[in-house]
Amino acid sequence: QVQLVESGGGLVQAGGSLRLSCTASGRILSFYIMAWYRQAPGKQRELVADITSGGNTRYGDSVKGRFTIFRDNAVNTVYLQMNSLKPEDTAVYYCNADGRSRGWNITWGQGTQVTVSS
Repeated sequence: QVQLVESGGGLVQAGGSLRLSCTASGRILSFYIMAWYRQAPGKQRELVADITSGGNTRYGDSVKGRFTIFRDNAVNTVYLQMNSLKPEDTAVYYCNADGRSRGWNITWGQGTQVTVSS
């Protein structure tokens, strides 16, 4: 079983940047498809970005060109670099580890709040 801990959230002005981190323990992160999701108040949780073991990435339409997901397997961590932040990016951001290809579960982190002020 893998455990995930997110960090890096906070309050930032529109146009600013934040970097979120998701550090795993218990299993090697490179075995998983890793993703960042977010959930704003009153809205469904949505995919922000994901990255495969091989480094292929995918982004939600609303963040393309502004956010970058990348992983550092040496420190068992996945990052989400968020640039040109907008007030509509305000949400709780969750890290997700999908190990179903290996017969493992999907694991979620506890979430980290990102608030973008206008």
